[in-house]
Amino acid sequence: MVVGGEVRPAKITYHDGLIVAIDPAGPADHDFGDAVVMAGLVDAHVHVNEPGRTHWEGFETATRAAAAGGTTTIVDMPLNSIPPTTTVGALEEKRSAARGRIAVDVAFWGGLIPGSLDQLPSLAAEGVSGFKAFLVDSGVPEFPPVPGAVLEVGLASLSELGVPALIHAEALDLLGEPEGDPTAYATYLATRPPESEARAIASMAHLADSTGAAVHILHVSSGDGARAIASADAGLTGETCPHYLTFAAENIPDRATVFKCAPPIRHAEHREALWEALGNGSLQMVVSDHSPAPADMKEVESGDFIRAWGGISSLQLRLPAVWDGGSQRGFGLNDMSRWLAEAPAALAGLKDRKGAIKVGADADFVIWDPDDLTRVVGSRLEHRHPLTPYHGMALRGRVLATVLGGTIVHGGGAGGRRHGRMLRRT
Repeated sequence: MVVGGEVRPAKITYHDGLIVAIDPAGPADHDFGDAVVMAGLVDAHVHVNEPGRTHWEGFETATRAAAAGGTTTIVDMPLNSIPPTTTVGALEEKRSAARGRIAVDVAFWGGLIPGSLDQLPSLAAEGVSGFKAFLVDSGVPEFPPVPGAVLEVGLASLSELGVPALIHAEALDLLGEPEGDPTAYATYLATRPPESEARAIASMAHLADSTGAAVHILHVSSGDGARAIASADAGLTGETCPHYLTFAAENIPDRATVFKCAPPIRHAEHREALWEALGNGSLQMVVSDHSPAPADMKEVESGDFIRAWGGISSLQLRLPAVWDGGSQRGFGLNDMSRWLAEAPAALAGLKDRKGAIKVGADADFVIWDPDDLTRVVGSRLEHRHPLTPYHGMALRGRVLATVLGGTIVHGGGAGGRRHGRMLRRT
């Protein structure tokens, strides 16, 4: 078990869904032998898309996929649902859509868009984990980017409210128009250079310093971006995603639009820089940025990268994808627990009850075999749509069971009656 920064044998006692004791190993009701037991994973970047675009994903399918991948808590992004989570009324619509239909626990991010500044205090009072904003086009019209002057006022407000700002950081003036064959991945990649990410992060560091806001940079895709976070005086935090740690632009075939995301997957030198940033603490976590869409929106038939929706489905595969690459680079089980559970829980304001095996925390666990393989078949995933760039891969590490509040909800003799809960920031 990964307990208190150590990997050691242990026995956990839990009652009414909470951990009440952690003792040396001994006889237990459930003995998983030499399998690894970690705190249930927390994914702080998931696009459930319900209500409004439930045909893209939805709470039922997304949370089933989470459970199958060892994730016991997700934090839902304020887009691409309709309406976006920018008002208390919209948050209630999301909660209503999720009620009684979630297989794991769910918390919610709020959204910061033009015209929503007056909604921040009421949403914070309702327990959202923080607020997301875009510096560039989000891809959906109901969630526009925030101008600099509005963003500065918003960050000052979030500083007073004590919740983080989550920023999609790309500099608009450095994004380019596509030139060349739209079915060539290189054509799309050239439109979003790494310099755009680095400059936007530098500007956010300045705003964080001037407003006192806690600023978190989403889906860092480049070494330039990771270095910009590391050099910031304001103490930014940052995340990356399994696809940036697994794939490399030079190996993405033309027409393979399942690989499209924004920011894009870059060349191998950036992938290795991101692993280095995780190792030195410049980046604190790995989240899925699960953003699925139907096959027609991914332009699977045409292979057009410019028109295709930018999003990758990987909610169920985060643990094996990160372990596969991390174990090859010398990272261990403590790193997995920190990146995939502890740090995302802290960002979302859930660290009192999630992200670590400790007395008083929720009895949420993932039990997995680090030496077995997960053979990815898209049609066997629990996501609504089977499209994933991981299809056909054999990833090191396989989830054996997932425990939510003391009930096995996936694998290992699952069958207990246990629904997820909707959480508020604490």
